[in-house]
Parts: sequence; C-alpha cells; structure tokens
Amino acid sequence: MTALRPPLFRLRRVIAPFLAVIVGGVALTACGDDKKKEDEARPAAADGFPRSITHAMGTTEIKKKPQRVVVLDTGELDDVTMLGIEPVGAVSPHMKTEGGFPSYLSGKVKNTKDVGPMAEPNIERIMSLKPDLILSSKVRHAKVYDKLKGIAPTVFTETTGAPWKDNLKVHAKALGLEKEAATAMEAYEKRARALGEEIKKKNDGKAPTASVVRFVAGPTRLYQKQSFSGIVLSDVGLRRPESQDVDKPMLEVSPEQIDKADADLVFVTVADDPKKTQQDAVQENPLWKGLGAVTNDKVFQVPDETWMSGIGVQAANRVVDDIAKAAGVDAPK
Repeated sequence: MTALRPPLFRLRRVIAPFLAVIVGGVALTACGDDKKKEDEARPAAADGFPRSITHAMGTTEIKKKPQRVVVLDTGELDDVTMLGIEPVGAVSPHMKTEGGFPSYLSGKVKNTKDVGPMAEPNIERIMSLKPDLILSSKVRHAKVYDKLKGIAPTVFTETTGAPWKDNLKVHAKALGLEKEAATAMEAYEKRARALGEEIKKKNDGKAPTASVVRFVAGPTRLYQKQSFSGIVLSDVGLRRPESQDVDKPMLEVSPEQIDKADADLVFVTVADDPKKTQQDAVQENPLWKGLGAVTNDKVFQVPDETWMSGIGVQAANRVVDDIAKAAGVDAPK
C-alpha cells in the first residue's frame, strides 16, 4: 500500500510553479526597468548620428556629429565655414603667393591652425588638433588617406573643381547639415539666374560672352565650362567664346594664341608672382591689345582665391558680384 503524502507536501507541488512564474516576472520587470533607465540615460540620435558615409575611398562610420573638423583643400574650407563650422585645422590655397587662408573667409577662420602645405599636410599637427572629422579629396591626398583615417573619420570626394556642387552634398552629409547646404545652394542658384536675367535685359535679351584668363607659372590658361568659374558663368547664363565653350576644365595657350580669349567680357586672375607668369608677354602682345574686350575697356582683374580656388557657395556668390559689376548691373540680394 502506498503511503499517503502529507497534505503540506502536496500543497508545495501545486504552489511551486506559480511561484516560479511570479519570480520570473519580477526578474523580467527588473531587467526591463534597468534597460529603460539605460535607454533614458543614452542621448537620442536626433542629429542623425552615428551614420555611414560612402565616398571616394570607401565607407566611413561617423559616430557623432563632428565638432572638430580639419579640411585639406579650399573647397572643403568654403563648405564647412558656409555651414557655420570653424575648422580646427586647414591648408591655405596652394597657389596663394602671399600665404595664409583666403581673405574672403578671414572672419571665419580666426582660430584655425594651418596644417599645410597642401601637397604634404602635416600629419603630426593634424593629430595634435584631435579632429573628429577630416575632409579632402582623392586627387589631392589619396597617398595619405590611411594615415588620416587612423587619426579620425576621413571622407574624400573624388576630385575638386567642376563637381563642387556634388562635393558640398558629401561634406554636408558627413557634418549632418544636408538641409542647410541645400538651402544655401538653392539661394545661390536663384541669385545667379536673377543676375543673368538682369544682364540680358540690359543687352536686348541676349547674354554677352565671357572669357576667363588665368596667369600662372607656365602657359596661360583659359578656363572652360567644366571648371568652378565656368559653372558659375553657366549658372548666370553667360555665353562662352568658342575656345571655352567646351566641356573640359581649361585650355593652355601661348602669347601667340591669346586671341582665343576674346569675348565681350574678359575676367583675368593671377595665381603666381606675375614675374613667373607670361602676363607681361601676353599683355604686351599686339594680339592682346587688339582684343575687343581690351579696346572696349571690358577686361576685369578679379581675385584668384574666389574665381579659381574658392570652389564653394561663398566663393560663387563673390563671383556673381564680380560679374554684376562687370556687366554694369546691380547684384541681386
């Protein structure tokens, strides 16, 4: 005969599973409370970070919104300062003979350290600034990309110059400032179109032709449509002389070919010490003196740092101002 189990023992067997459920529930609640507190303590990613940026050298993870930015070219410098960021480090234009950062940005780089020269950025100086983002391009600094990305998240565009509008999108994405960049670009393009309309009104509905001449150490350059200044001229709606109405960056010419520069308006920049360029040889040449723009007093010297090396919205707006002055109309607000 089987012995009867005591009533208390049977009661334990009935109650035990319910106790396990209750204890487990309490434990889960405690874990949930801990996780909730942890989540509340962690800052919300309202700024869109962390984020991954696909660029010319691969993919870069940027964990937090950058605050200490180093830029290694002038287009990047124009972009970040336009977006309200003073970089901790930058390089000066590689063809700026007097040295220093661009004068048109002087009020926005007061505390920026020079980490140049552009051809060989000072890696140790960049490291000492403890950046959280480095911006440049493959064409400029592919050889030191691995060193740079070892210091901080590094984002490269493919090249500089003609793709300046797309480059701004890349820089803005890395900074988490896409909307601000789009707004600035839209305002610039609207301003450029408005200027073009004013110029055409003054010229019986027809846009004048515009030529861009740059004196550098070596052959003189005529800048064509696929260049920074060329794109700004296109945005305004000015026509180009045959030598420059080409989807390329530039054409090198000798003093004996300077007649290719003729246009209604001729804009001239000087990138190097004039003594190292062919400026004197060109401007003393009878072909230069015979240009329509020369005889009509329509040759305008403009800053190289905005027309050539600015490569951003701020520089583009300065170019718009220069075009308005040359065309004899008021620059749009």
